[in-house]
Amino acid sequence: MKILMLTPYLPYPTNSGGQIRSNNLIKHLSKKHEITLCSLVKNEEDHRYTEFLKPYCKEIYVFKRSTKPWTLKNILKTGFSVHPFVVVRNFSSEEKKALSNIIARGNFDIIHAETFYVSPHIPETDIPVVLVDQTIEYQVYQHYVDNYHYPFMRPLLYLDVLKVKYWESHYWKKAARVVAVSERDAKVMQQTVKGLKVDIVPNGVGDDFIQEVPLHYNKTLLFMGNYEWMQNSEAARILAREVYPQVNKKIKDAKLVIAGQNTQKIKDLQAKGIELVNIAVDDIKTVQNYYHNSGVLVAPLYGPGGTRLKILSAMSSRLPVVTTKIGITGINAIDGVNVLEGETPKEVAELTVKILQDKNLYKKIADNARKFVEENYSYEVIADKLDKVYQEVRK
Repeated sequence: MKILMLTPYLPYPTNSGGQIRSNNLIKHLSKKHEITLCSLVKNEEDHRYTEFLKPYCKEIYVFKRSTKPWTLKNILKTGFSVHPFVVVRNFSSEEKKALSNIIARGNFDIIHAETFYVSPHIPETDIPVVLVDQTIEYQVYQHYVDNYHYPFMRPLLYLDVLKVKYWESHYWKKAARVVAVSERDAKVMQQTVKGLKVDIVPNGVGDDFIQEVPLHYNKTLLFMGNYEWMQNSEAARILAREVYPQVNKKIKDAKLVIAGQNTQKIKDLQAKGIELVNIAVDDIKTVQNYYHNSGVLVAPLYGPGGTRLKILSAMSSRLPVVTTKIGITGINAIDGVNVLEGETPKEVAELTVKILQDKNLYKKIADNARKFVEENYSYEVIADKLDKVYQEVRK
């Protein structure tokens, strides 16, 4: 089939969960389908990364969106628009205009929209749209507003949450088929839009992380993420301020590494025993090295967010994971078998101490997690699930 795929980012380099997902799906889907890719970028220099995607795509179109989200222009547009901030900041008039011409001459069988907020670019068409939402955006924004540090601003921000929910559900209804990454997200979609058919195509582990890795026990706690995302910056603060101090009381030589992109957003967390490591967006090797050489991934995640690829990457790297119920959402892991799950920061700290003090438990969790990922979360299997959705839509 001929697939037109729209993404709100260029799927290379793979420095975010969404990019990892799209990059690996494109690689595997291209074995069966002809893919035309339309992506948004924040910086003109990002065009150079298209070279890494050309082996898998017939054509690639790149469109510029605003470099910084919180511009006065975007804020004013949101205030005077029916659309929410997430749509405004990810909209490109250039892409909307170009898509009409691309679709007219492309003879496509499917339009694959990755996230609802790329949907406003799609003109009216008879081509079926498969809409994949990697997370329930209105719940992400709801969590952010609920915890916003200026209470007097919350009523205004809640208006944007309502707009997100309206447009998110609008595009779910409009799509030929909707895809979620977890059972939890699928249930929320179906509760929001009665009668909505939702398929589940989970996230997986990229080929870069499936390689064989020996057990690597040590007392370095790791958290990995892009700190432009509110869920990651929130988790990093909880880890540094609430979890790590409790661990360090019991394990004096424990260290904490908070690594990833945009660590300047959390620079105030730098302290004794805590190292912030900023990793370039295209430096995949360094990301791998931290997964392969740390002692335990500690992820006190409390904001909703689809399936956490950092969890799967750690599991495939034989790096034991201590997280929350929300952190493990969408991953059918079993507490005490291939992951350790706590609810409060105190419980997360206690479990981290427990696994670092019990090497038998450490080995059990690490080995079981690796096997679990190999059997359930390879992108070859996941791409086949998405291919079945395409086939059903075209019947």
